[in-house]
Amino acid sequence: MAFRLTICGLDELPGLAEGGVTHVLSILDPEWPAPAAFARFAPHRRLELRFHDVVDPAPAWVAPSSGDVERLLAFGRELDGAPAPHLLIHCHAGVSRSTACALLILAQADPQRPAAELLAAVVRLRPRAWPNLRLIELGDARLGRGGALVAAARAHYRAAAERDADLAAAMIAGGRGREVAP
Repeated sequence: MAFRLTICGLDELPGLAEGGVTHVLSILDPEWPAPAAFARFAPHRRLELRFHDVVDPAPAWVAPSSGDVERLLAFGRELDGAPAPHLLIHCHAGVSRSTACALLILAQADPQRPAAELLAAVVRLRPRAWPNLRLIELGDARLGRGGALVAAARAHYRAAAERDADLAAAMIAGGRGREVAP
């Protein structure tokens, strides 16, 4: 990886202000205010995406779109050639949207690396990762991965559900049973 990567939730942002972050991918619910913590960060390039943490479109929810995926991948390409790039990706909890975006940016940066290895790298950074399947599906198609990223995510969900039944139950209760289904 030619850049440093940090993944976090909103509550962790204040502790990262002195971390030498050069780029921030900020993923927020549409109605959520921009985090005040960024005022304490050194100057950085920031992309803000706004959608809910859903895997299927539904009334009253803004689902991630192919346009969102294209914007985050374009942002990821900005890291090429940047001096000492440090990318911070955050969402509300640092579990789902941020880990999915991290996987897609890593897959774009290293297209020959197997999807399972890329996802393992994300999980090393965020052990409770549960990447948003809709983002993974859209990104897999955009990157021409032929379903490899989706397959890696599904294998990860199965293993994570065995280790943390409460997390799997929370995803199902939140309307994300499609991720847990065989």
